[in-house]
Amino acid sequence: MAQETGTGQAAKRTQESLGRVHFIGIGGVGMSAVARIMVARGVPVSGSDAKDLPVMADLAAAGARIAVGYDAANLGDAQTVVAGSAIRADNPELAAARAAGLPVLHRSEALAAAMARDTAVAVAGTHGKSTTTSMITVLLQGAGLDPSFAIGANVPALGVNAASGSSPVFIAEADESDASFLNYRPQIEVVTNVEPDHLDHYGTAEAVYESFDRFTALLPADGLLVACADDDGARDLARRTRERGTTRVLLYGTSPESDVILHDGGRGALTLETVTGRYDVELQVPGRHNALNAAAAALGNFTGAARRFEYKGEGCGVRVYDDYAHHPTEVRAALAAARSVAGDHRVHVLFQPHLFSRTREFAREFAEALNAADTAWVLDIYPAREDPIPGVTSQLIADHLGPNGHLVGPGADAVQAVLAAAGPGDIVLTAGAGDVTAYGPLLVEALTAGIPGA
Repeated sequence: MAQETGTGQAAKRTQESLGRVHFIGIGGVGMSAVARIMVARGVPVSGSDAKDLPVMADLAAAGARIAVGYDAANLGDAQTVVAGSAIRADNPELAAARAAGLPVLHRSEALAAAMARDTAVAVAGTHGKSTTTSMITVLLQGAGLDPSFAIGANVPALGVNAASGSSPVFIAEADESDASFLNYRPQIEVVTNVEPDHLDHYGTAEAVYESFDRFTALLPADGLLVACADDDGARDLARRTRERGTTRVLLYGTSPESDVILHDGGRGALTLETVTGRYDVELQVPGRHNALNAAAAALGNFTGAARRFEYKGEGCGVRVYDDYAHHPTEVRAALAAARSVAGDHRVHVLFQPHLFSRTREFAREFAEALNAADTAWVLDIYPAREDPIPGVTSQLIADHLGPNGHLVGPGADAVQAVLAAAGPGDIVLTAGAGDVTAYGPLLVEALTAGIPGA
């Protein structure tokens, strides 16, 4: 990261106090979400990114001043700078901002400022944040409200990943990866699950749990924590929060101890049991994990967030889906969803590990999750913000794969390998947080021309 996570002081500010705001890395999904909201609320916004991304044209049309490529001159007359997590310290715009003594905020601090005047609902957890945030937003819209929202994925049901609404409610995905969710000051928190991840930042599992404790401690006395009783980490977090006695706690899940009990009838048929009665729900996205997410939001009319088991197309009877899964638990959940859709047919997965540090920590667990597929191919590691770690490659995962698991090269090699094994009725899943998502359209295109090797 170019800058350390902030101290939370931005949570005490309003967006108006930031003045003219410049976003370095404005094309990122999280950065563009905050920028979109500020533009909608009349804040003068400028921004830049290394590449000309589609969202930048949308922001320009909305009134932001956009530049492609980084240059100190892009700062213009900015009074506050927001820098994305991937921005390095030697970025010319960041260096110029620091030299000029301008406030430099983490994205979460800028979002906290945007939410400062609203009733904030922050959705956190190791997995399921984007989907659950989306579900809550759609639920409130269906109830006649017009909430503001900021989500770490594009959501077809909403049309965009962020918007400024007319009601004083703000729904935000709260990212725990670098502890930046501690910059928010929500009135309601939803925690889907708590597992060790992002150990490149935290170092130990205990530090992860402690960070979530600090997150729930941010709730006011009249606040509310909504946590999943089916997840050990979230349930323990709820117990510790209750023991502090500083805020209300509500549990959801299939466990009898839940305040909202989920009865999953399969194939999207759910019943939610509460103190006020039982409610039938028809969910349009597969998988038990999505049923739990729906229980958190008490919502059925939801068609999914982008890259969360997103249907990409089909050809020759083979259906292709894409999922952001980049942790072993997420990979298992995505494959379970794929299995429920495939029925008696086979499931094939093309997986791209994300981060060298995560691959090092969870290589065996990734392999065990991938072994649930009928065939699994593993691409090279997507480095994202990290430099290579000696000895850490995708081979660490391959060492623990079953007989139907293989390493595969990029591009045409990967496409041909996957499609050579896929037959009518099968499901192909691309999974990972990197550019593996680009393989979905390539696979669909190849399928329409016939399956190689079939």
